[in-house]
Amino acid sequence: MRRSNHPVDEMLPGGKLFVYGLQHVLAMYAGAVAVPLIIASAAHMTKAETAFLINADLLTCGIATLIQTLGIWKMGIRIPVIQGVTFAAVTPMVLIAQHQGMETIFGAVIVAGAFTFLIAPYFSKLLRFFPPIVTGSIITIIGISLLPVGISWAAGGFGNPNYASLEFLAIAGIVLLIILGINKYFTGFIANISVLIGLFVGMLIAWPLGMVDLSGLSAAPWLRFDTPFYYGLPKFDTGAILAMIIVMLVTMVESTGDFLAIGEIIDLPIKEKDLTRGLRADGFSTMLGGMFNAFPYTAFAQNVGLVGLTGVKSRFVVATSGIILVVLGLFPKLATIIASLPNPVLGGAGIAMFGIVAASGIKTLSRVDFTKNQQNIFIVAISIGIGVIPLVAPEFFKHFPAWSQTILHSGITLGSITAVTLNAFFNGGKGAGEIGETVEEAEKEIEEVAAEMIQEV
Repeated sequence: MRRSNHPVDEMLPGGKLFVYGLQHVLAMYAGAVAVPLIIASAAHMTKAETAFLINADLLTCGIATLIQTLGIWKMGIRIPVIQGVTFAAVTPMVLIAQHQGMETIFGAVIVAGAFTFLIAPYFSKLLRFFPPIVTGSIITIIGISLLPVGISWAAGGFGNPNYASLEFLAIAGIVLLIILGINKYFTGFIANISVLIGLFVGMLIAWPLGMVDLSGLSAAPWLRFDTPFYYGLPKFDTGAILAMIIVMLVTMVESTGDFLAIGEIIDLPIKEKDLTRGLRADGFSTMLGGMFNAFPYTAFAQNVGLVGLTGVKSRFVVATSGIILVVLGLFPKLATIIASLPNPVLGGAGIAMFGIVAASGIKTLSRVDFTKNQQNIFIVAISIGIGVIPLVAPEFFKHFPAWSQTILHSGITLGSITAVTLNAFFNGGKGAGEIGETVEEAEKEIEEVAAEMIQEV
């Protein structure tokens, strides 16, 4: 194996696996349940149907994460990446739910997943167009794109009548200070679970203030199994399928960025065959999603920052997260408890985690030579500038065709396409003028120099 001694394959003690894994689940849970809640509302589902949809999503999230981290056959990139529902699919799925029903959503998801699975080997050949000048820009854009989510959480969440109240901001600030303080004064295991400790303390503070909502806990069943095609057999509509295929093309670009971001953080270069395995897993998990009443799946960018913040590189930690998600999908009461984490508590942790993603992108860009090749500065500047358009001006592209909105509303996708295109224009897609284009190339160069020295001796 090319990485037999790499920390990504380290098997930690069971207790640490559970604690670190739970930390990842808490970090992504709000995003994981947001999509099924939106779709359930659009489809006018009952509370019981909505609960079933959420649990089906959590179960499939867990299975998808296990496939991606552990690997099955020729699927799974085998790095610490957690899987979740892509938000790129929300708009088309809402429209389909309102006009054609859930069966049409699931039919389109199954076909789009199969499409992704089949084209993964061809899409991964584009990896050479992602040198550090491109990946650094994309990772920075991912972090910047996620920060508004963390900031919104800290203020209580958009739509909250008490949005940005001093009470919410104080709790978010306390959680953030706890995370910073732990990383300042502790090392090792304690430092690695700083986010979990911050979330726990934040919840204890929020509880007597009435922010922890456990409504629905008593009504939730202890055990419930997902039933394939619960809402009816899938229907295959051409328009819905094309819309979902566009979503998956966008998702493949975003997943590539997330995979490369994690690779940079854990010091493990992502090769073409790795990317193929990762994208195949996305496609297969999306097919499963359509069969098990769920949605398209992709790498969850929220958790990229957690890997960088904790420094825990083991893929088995996130595989444990997958097991926890499967359990939550089978035991609705546990899922309800996790879902009761208040937004301000999540926000304090979110600002730290998402900021780490942006900082990791800047770290990658530090390997780029901006002196000898001054055109590189334009690649970074324009990519980030265009990538933040959907964040600062959501109506900027409102007059563009409807079919293009999925792409234009994703800052990560816009920035990624811009970075790849500009690098191809200025550098021929080779990342010219960079300092050590990949870790692998640097290692190869060191080995060649060492061999020459041995020969001289």
